[in-house]
Amino acid sequence: MHRFSWGGIVAALLVSATSACAQLGDERILAARDAIRSGDRTTLERLAAQSDLHPLDPYVRYWLLFNKLARTDPPPAVELSDFLVQEAGSMLAERLRADWLRRLAKDGDWAGFRHLYPDLQRPDSELRCLHWTARLMGGDREPLTEVAAQWASLTDSHSACDTVLGAAVSNATVSEDEVWWRFRRQVDSRNPVSARSTLALLSAADFGAFDQAIRSPAQYIDRLPGNFAISRGGRELALAAIVRLAREDVPGAHARLVRLQDRLGSGERAHALAALAHRAAQAQGSEAAAWFRAAGDTPMSSDQRAWRIRAALRNSDWSAVLAAIERLPEDEQGLPDWIYWRARALAATGGRSAEADALYARIAGEPHFYGILAGEELGRPFAPPAHTPPLTPLQLRAAEEDPGLRRALALFRLDMRTEGVREWNWSLRDQDEVFRLAAARLALKHDIYDRAINTAELASPNGAFDLRFLTPYRELIEPQVRSQQLDMSWVYGLMRQESRFVVPARSSAGAQGLMQVMPATGKWVAGKIGMSGYHQGLLAEPNTNVRLGTSYMRLILEDLDNHPVLASAGYNAGPGRAKRWRDARPLEGAIYAETIPFDETRDYVKKVMANTVVYATLLDRQPQSLKTRLGTIAARPEGR
Repeated sequence: MHRFSWGGIVAALLVSATSACAQLGDERILAARDAIRSGDRTTLERLAAQSDLHPLDPYVRYWLLFNKLARTDPPPAVELSDFLVQEAGSMLAERLRADWLRRLAKDGDWAGFRHLYPDLQRPDSELRCLHWTARLMGGDREPLTEVAAQWASLTDSHSACDTVLGAAVSNATVSEDEVWWRFRRQVDSRNPVSARSTLALLSAADFGAFDQAIRSPAQYIDRLPGNFAISRGGRELALAAIVRLAREDVPGAHARLVRLQDRLGSGERAHALAALAHRAAQAQGSEAAAWFRAAGDTPMSSDQRAWRIRAALRNSDWSAVLAAIERLPEDEQGLPDWIYWRARALAATGGRSAEADALYARIAGEPHFYGILAGEELGRPFAPPAHTPPLTPLQLRAAEEDPGLRRALALFRLDMRTEGVREWNWSLRDQDEVFRLAAARLALKHDIYDRAINTAELASPNGAFDLRFLTPYRELIEPQVRSQQLDMSWVYGLMRQESRFVVPARSSAGAQGLMQVMPATGKWVAGKIGMSGYHQGLLAEPNTNVRLGTSYMRLILEDLDNHPVLASAGYNAGPGRAKRWRDARPLEGAIYAETIPFDETRDYVKKVMANTVVYATLLDRQPQSLKTRLGTIAARPEGR
């Protein structure tokens, strides 16, 4: 005899009815989206006056209020407040509150800002800076102390922080020396122009000289007057030019440092040497280790500290590796990367195997690059993980009936992915593991693979492998894998990293589809394999995208010693770079991966190779070795 739950049946019917009404109301939502994009307030007001059961109905009202906030009219405080009450706790309420706060700051209504801000749950860096300003404008001097305490972490702060940063400097809460160190960090970054605003905090700012030092560093140094070193500003701009030049011409920067070093202080020379060592290490220069030693204990950025370790790894200087790791701040020593390499260094220097094993044990078994390697060092190759326990119907229903997740699903259905991801992630905040796993199941049910993977990873970083390592589109992928004679695990590992199986995925650089094929690469590969009728639009078609992507994997694999580490690096950064990053002698695969100069490619290769091992474990149902797959990278041929 079957037992029926009338409550469950009624709930299911309500969800079904709401879904049907929702799809009937899609046209209204899409019309409102188009109206906000074009600034059509009349249409927005008309659509917002209507109401239906569509889960995205609040978006129409939000878009109208956002439009009103963007106009010169005074903010409609009553309407805004009503929306915040009606949609309390929702992602849209958070967004509207943030929009309103930005408008209040623009209007200089700091009292209104201070009143509204406490209910903001997740302020971004801009709003945190504006809150400091609002408090400062209200006579509160505590923000100056807070800025001073966080000064070292504010190097990349939003421009909204400029007011409070300036106040901290003018009130001597922050010293001139701390300002110069901020300037140095910004100069040695991808966006050195940000250092201009820091220079403005100092009384002796010379913006003309700064612009020359950044844009034409070699010429600036070569034209320095003989008395440039009499002021700190003169010396700092000379250092800035050396640091910028080192990013493109290490030998030229070093030659100029040698020429100027007698007019610089010991700390200034050490700062320049650390910058030179950093760039030399990235270029695999033999001078890097000596320059790092010469830099001594000068304060270094986290990147410089990391490259001091990597330079020692490239040289197989395990004593230097150990010393460099032990000089790291405590939080950096706790990263899996440095836990693993510290253990390797302890084991290599002799007599400290017990300490090494204790370090391996801290991360062994975790399904990331160094967790898998650490397990192997303890004799535990990565083994098939246990299946995730099934969820009850009640647990699954909690996710299905969650208003935020329902809104997210509606947004995905209407191809509004950015809004859908925001809504989805907001709904997961502060939720427990069970709810997040149920949400991952819900995403998988609707073929939203990236949300299934990311949500399961958030729920269970060391488990839920059936959700975190999905194998969709197998009917498209498997024939191409067989045709190209590739490793299925490697193809899935790379594709997971490239797109999370989002078919319309498109990178800022223009890469498209499941395998993120660049248009130029697609055209080249199509020519190589004799594909007729190729045009760029075909990259959006999954079959063609997978065919081109797997063909490219085969082509670069053959060109790169049939080594998956080199080929993974080549897929991301180009095969020419992957070749140049080899050493003059054979190199352990893990060291090659750790010393890739590009941050993005280094992270990519490690994740692709770890993904590959997990996929192989799931597909083959037996333990796998990452060390075997990493192998040894052959030496770079002489003269290259």
